[in-house]
Amino acid sequence: MKLEFFKYQGTGNDFILVDNRKNHFDPQNTDLVNFLCNRRFGIGADGLILLENNSSYDFSMVYFNSDGNRSSMCGNGGRCIVKFAHDLGIIEKETTFLAVDGIHDAYVKDTKVFLKMIDVDAVERGKGFFFLDTGSPHYVQFVNNLEGFPVYEEGYKIRNNKRFREKGTNVNFVQEIDKQTIKVSTYERGVEDETLSCGTGVTAASIAAFLKGYPNNVKVITKGGELMVTFSEEAGQYKDVYLSGPAEMVFEGEIKI
Repeated sequence: MKLEFFKYQGTGNDFILVDNRKNHFDPQNTDLVNFLCNRRFGIGADGLILLENNSSYDFSMVYFNSDGNRSSMCGNGGRCIVKFAHDLGIIEKETTFLAVDGIHDAYVKDTKVFLKMIDVDAVERGKGFFFLDTGSPHYVQFVNNLEGFPVYEEGYKIRNNKRFREKGTNVNFVQEIDKQTIKVSTYERGVEDETLSCGTGVTAASIAAFLKGYPNNVKVITKGGELMVTFSEEAGQYKDVYLSGPAEMVFEGEIKI
């Protein structure tokens, strides 16, 4: 059997996109997802996303980490599936779709996708860190110099410490660049490595930066490119959270499965 697939990337966060509106892809096949995401034996990606029919919304997004397991929300993956739906002709410029963390609005403008994230109701402020859920759980730590910082080693330690070992967390290291710009590197659970960009992580880092005096429209530099996060805040509630940046198709093909 041959599987038709599309490869998309959003600031270096890359995904295999599959049009599963005819339900030909078995979402329970963990080994297949893991194989397809393998960069040596399969296609290679940070994750795999199924676009499926939904009677109430434009489509549903089903996201898998590269280890083959279903995961929580992926911001860059969300932006990529919106562009995928646009390229397939399912949507024009605006859309509402269903993901694992709920309903998302989004729109396409020129080469960028603007994705509305979930509201954030609470931010934990610990000793030297912030912890919050932006669709996925994120630990945020500010560092003085991200260049040369051991993101993998330190991220692995935090992700596997006693508190987070069972459910896991993504770990973000953030450097303040100027009064409206931060730089972020992320260790992602499920990938179990540093990725070039993480949409929910960038969102978490931006809210954490706001609590350190940054504005509510922050430019974020990742190793894969630039993203923008905007939101409104009232009494510790973060709403109208938008993650925006480029999302594009890299190639399409068929693979024997």
